[in-house]
Order: sequence, then structure tokens, then C-alpha cells
Amino acid sequence: MIISRTPYRISFFGGGTDYPVWYRKHGGAVLSATIDKYCYLSCRYLPPFFEHRIRVVYSKIETCQKVSEVAHPAVREVLTYLNVERGIEIHHDGDLPARSGMGSSSAFTVGLLHALHGLHGRMPSKDQLAQESICIEQDRLREKVGSQDQVQAAYGGLNYITFGNNGRISVKPMTLKPERIEELNAHLMLFYTGIQRTASEVADTYVNDMEARKEELSLLRDMVDRGVDLLGGSKNIRQFGELLAETWTIKKRFSQRVTNSRIDEIYLEAVNAGAIGGKLMGAGGGGFMMLFVPPSKQAEVRAGLKNLICVPFEFEFSGSQIIFFDLEKDYSAEDRARAGQPAPVFRELKQQED
Repeated sequence: MIISRTPYRISFFGGGTDYPVWYRKHGGAVLSATIDKYCYLSCRYLPPFFEHRIRVVYSKIETCQKVSEVAHPAVREVLTYLNVERGIEIHHDGDLPARSGMGSSSAFTVGLLHALHGLHGRMPSKDQLAQESICIEQDRLREKVGSQDQVQAAYGGLNYITFGNNGRISVKPMTLKPERIEELNAHLMLFYTGIQRTASEVADTYVNDMEARKEELSLLRDMVDRGVDLLGGSKNIRQFGELLAETWTIKKRFSQRVTNSRIDEIYLEAVNAGAIGGKLMGAGGGGFMMLFVPPSKQAEVRAGLKNLICVPFEFEFSGSQIIFFDLEKDYSAEDRARAGQPAPVFRELKQQED
């Protein structure tokens, strides 16, 4: 049995410039962080007693004989490309709901890759986990997703991430004083709007014509550097909240599906109660809203949004980890063969070139 723990992320600036269709031509960058809310995945080789050879437990329970029969896209693709042929059981638990803008899909993919590599006795690097999950989501599943979520889930921390037009991704941790990190954390609030959406469906309304949003994307890219300079200097942290308000105004110009009347109402209520700025997490359309609120105003904001769940959080800096590993005595090759479970064969994944 092995258990991986992979963090969810919050994104401050630069979202949209991390889509390959944009950064492979113009380059891109994001400023984002992971928080102490996690995706947990436990995996074990299935003992040779069951009628099924694969069992996957998430919001549904699947029992299958072949990998090709697995309905969960990420599970099916990871098992396929790691050539996992033995019987296997996978359980998923998450601290936050899916389809909420917190990078949960990528955290799942990174965590599953990490657990399955570990089950086979391998210790993948953070870069390997990030690249393999990008390959699975973008190249194999053809999902309209960016590249920051996979990187953040693998690495963890508060990072300045750049995306080169040659496809190279660079992760630069923000080396801030602990007091500055605590000050930023103390000004952030996270509320669940209750609106679930699929990020790729929202992104599909603007990703296919990124050049038409060149002005907005260039402004969002510039805000990354402004945010990095602000945090790294001695300027009033309030300016960070004002920058979030500015980036949200620009992001809403991407597509009519980025926001809606209910989201706009929530944001206005928060600002009227004392929030300086904020934005929806992820592609937009619903999920979690992050707000920048002075500590002295947070009780008022909480009261104004009393119908929404406020999620307390702190930054985390570990990224995806194996938190439990119990090496059980394996069954003999003969007994596995009787159950139709050959020895596992794992194959390295490489990101496809465009």
C-alpha cells in the first residue's frame, strides 16, 4: 500500500499565459502558490482473490477487468502509459470539491503518477511528475488546460513560474522573509461559491483564439512581474490586493463564461464589506473565489458572505509527497498468473513535441 498527498493551488497572476498555444509563441509566466488542502491517493496491488482486476474509488466506484474499461479518463490514461498490467486498487479522497478552480484535476494526475511510480519502487523528480502530468492532460487526453497546475502540484510552494516559447518551464521559488509570507497569507480569504464547472469547457470559449486576446494576456503577464516585485520589496501589501482587483477586471474580458451575475454579486458584496480585490480561481465560471481583505475587515466580509463556506488555509511548501508506504510480501508469480496478473511493466513517459 502506498499513499500520496498532493496540494491544491491558488493562482495570483498570469493565468492564461500558461496555455501552450500562447506561451510556445509568446512565452508566459504565473505567480501562484499551493495551500494546505490536499488530494490523497492510495494504491495497492490487488490480491489474486477477486473477480475484478481493477478497482477505482472516487465519487464513483468502478470495477473492471481491463484498463481500457476504466471510465475515469486520468486513471485510464495513467495506467495505460505506465503499462500497469497487474491487478490494482486506487482510492481517491480530496479536501476540496472537484471542478472548483483549485487545480484538483492536475493534483489528481500528479498524485496518481507519484503513487504508482512509488508502488513500483521509483522516486520520480518533481520535474518528472510535472512533465508527465502535462503530457497526459494536454497530449493524451487533449484537455484545454494550462501548465501551471501540474507544476505547482508537483513542486509546491510560492513560485514564480516562467514558460518559454521553446516549451521549457522554469520554477523559481519566492524567497521572502517569513513575516512577508505570513502577512500575505493573513490578508487572503477563500470562499466556495457553490458553482461547479469544468475548467476546460470555460477555457474552450477563449483558448482557440488567444491571439484575439493578446492585449489582455500581455497585461496579465506584466502583472506577474509587478506582483513579484511588490512581494519582494517593502511596499504596502495593500497594493497586492489592488493588483488582484485589476487582474480580475482584465480576466473578465476573456469570455462571457468567465463570470456571471451571481459571481459579480458575490464580488460586489465582498468589496462593499471591505475586500480590496480578488478573483475566481482557475478558468472562471464558478468554484472558489479568493479575496484580499485586511484582517480588520475579515469579520465583516465573512458576515456579508455568510451563505458561502469560508475555507481557512495556509501556504504549503512540500508539493506532492509519499506519506505512507507499506511494503507487503508479494504473492508468487504462479499465484499471480492464476489470477491473470502478470508482473508489472512500467514505461517512462515523455512529453510529446508539437
